[in-house]
Parts: sequence; C-alpha cells; structure tokens
Amino acid sequence: MLNETPTLAADGLPYRLLTLRNSAGMVVTVMDWGATLLSARVPMPDGSVRETLLGCASPEQYVNQAAYLGASVGRYANRIAKSRFTLDGTEYALLPSQGENQLHGGPEGFDKRRWRIVQQNDCEVLFALESADGDQGFPGHLSASAKFTLTEDNRISIEYRATVDKPCPVNMTNHAYFNLDGDQSDVRQHKLQLLADAWLPVNEMGIPCEGLKAVAGTSFDFRTPKTIAKEFLSDDYQRKVKGYDHAFLLQAKGDVSQPAAQVWSADEKLQMTVFTNAPALQFYSGNYLGGTPAREQGDYSDWQGLALESEFLPDSPNHPEFPQPDCILRPGSEYVSLTEYQFITH
Repeated sequence: MLNETPTLAADGLPYRLLTLRNSAGMVVTVMDWGATLLSARVPMPDGSVRETLLGCASPEQYVNQAAYLGASVGRYANRIAKSRFTLDGTEYALLPSQGENQLHGGPEGFDKRRWRIVQQNDCEVLFALESADGDQGFPGHLSASAKFTLTEDNRISIEYRATVDKPCPVNMTNHAYFNLDGDQSDVRQHKLQLLADAWLPVNEMGIPCEGLKAVAGTSFDFRTPKTIAKEFLSDDYQRKVKGYDHAFLLQAKGDVSQPAAQVWSADEKLQMTVFTNAPALQFYSGNYLGGTPAREQGDYSDWQGLALESEFLPDSPNHPEFPQPDCILRPGSEYVSLTEYQFITH
C-alpha cells in the first residue's frame, strides 16, 4: 500500500493523495504531483480485489521513475521530431527530453509539476495548472485542468481542458499502465481489441517514418480480439521498438460513445473498455518497463503493463497532412480531451 508518512516533493510541500470511491466498491487514488493516477482497485465477484494499475510503493518513488506511471503528460504527449515545429511561419525550438526529440512535453513536463486541487468530493477531483509563455519552448501562456471522475458503473473518466493566449500545439493524455491480472504478470497474455483501421510506423526513436498504413494483414490488426503475444515481435516494425509502441487511428473518430479498445485479463474475469474523443490511441506494451520501482516487490519487468494513451498522432505539429483534427489550439478555443476506462467483471 502507499506510504502514509508525509514526504516532501521537490517544491518542499507534501504530496497530496486523494481517494475516490463508488457504491460498487471500486476505489481510485490520485495524487496532485503530476495529476497522477496511483491506484484503481476493482472488486471481483469472488470477493477479491484487483489492483489494475501499475504504481510505486510511495509518492517519492514516482519522481525517480522514467516510465510516466499514471501521470498527466503535456503540453504535447508523445514525440515531436528534432524538438521543433513551424507554426504560422515561425519556427519554435523545444527542450529535448529523449535524444534530439521532445517526449511528453519536455524534461520538465506537466508530469513533473504540482497541480492545484480546485475541488474534490468522494467521486471527483479537479486539478489545475498554469504553464508560462516559453515553458519547455512552447509559445504562449496555457491554462490546463484535469478532472478525474469515478462513476457508479466503474469508469475512470479523465477530462483534460486547456486554453492559450497564443497558438500552440496541445496534446494531453494520461500515461496509466494497466495489468488486469492484478499482479506482476506478463501483460502479453492479455487479449486486446483495438478498433482501428490504420496505424503509424515509427523508427527506433518512435518518430513517424512512413505514412499511415492499413492494419489489415499485419501484426497491427487488433480489430478482432487477439492475445498480444500472438504476433509479438513478428515483424521489423515491432522489433525496432521492442514490441508495440505505435499509434492507431480510431474508427470512432472522436465519438466517445463508441468503444476505442477493449482489454481482457489472462483469465478473462476482468475486462476494460476504453472510450475517447481523441483521434488516436498509442498502444504501448511496456517494452522498457524493466527497472521501474513496483508497488509490491522490487521492480517491474518489461511487458508487465500496457498503456493505451488517447491523443493526436505523434509529431502531428510537423504533419498537417494527418487525417485528424488540427492539433493547434488557438486563442478563443478550448482544448477538451475526454477518455474513459470502464471495468467490467465476469
């Protein structure tokens, strides 16, 4: 369980942990540092409880891991090639955070900030964050919020909103890692359905290297549910990044009432359905989780958790041709990203 003794964050103040509960007995814990999802415990029909989220044993360990466990990432989730983009004729240089590229908003992205708690009750918490003009190289002042809601039908609803005073690419997501077995098992034994007709090839650094490709006839076809292990590392596209770490363009096209993906535990007693208004999901099979401090014992190994990150396609600021809504947020408009993870027991 999480350590209850107060430890201080980088700003000299204690981490604040908040607990959400519903009448079904589900319990979700979030933290103000990084607006981070720490825990999601689902009651099972046999009376047991399954922890569905990867996490650390104590809040301070989150600061010392590089996997973005459960964190809210921004301004721009995923990668921006060579840490630069051109917008309205001006080229912007960003702070790199993975080689020459920027990953998840930069070296001091939103996952490494304290979010302000605006309001909270038993089933909901609203966080807010201000990001100054030039933060990590991005133009304009940005005001962001993150709302976590636990519904009566066992959904974790995450809604990100943002406004800007200068045009800027905005792409926020939550980097939760799931393992529906409830222990440190190999997540490749999970079954996955991804309702997507196209996927995006990337190079070894995760940067798009070709245009979108049809999933049909490839190892990236999850339109019919299949075990992740079935075609794991079966082609060069996967081998470049040690598994799946690719964006899928969703059939739902922003319709949050349509499932984007479904995951089943190895014993098929727990199912998770993902809904989102984002155009794409990044499916990451936890290829580099090894050495990340684990909640129960020691460290996680590679492939012990999977992420389904709702977002724009990676490097979108440099690819206006991508068939998705514009990733540039302009003054007077509001960015709204809604994703729900619903847990169903069998």
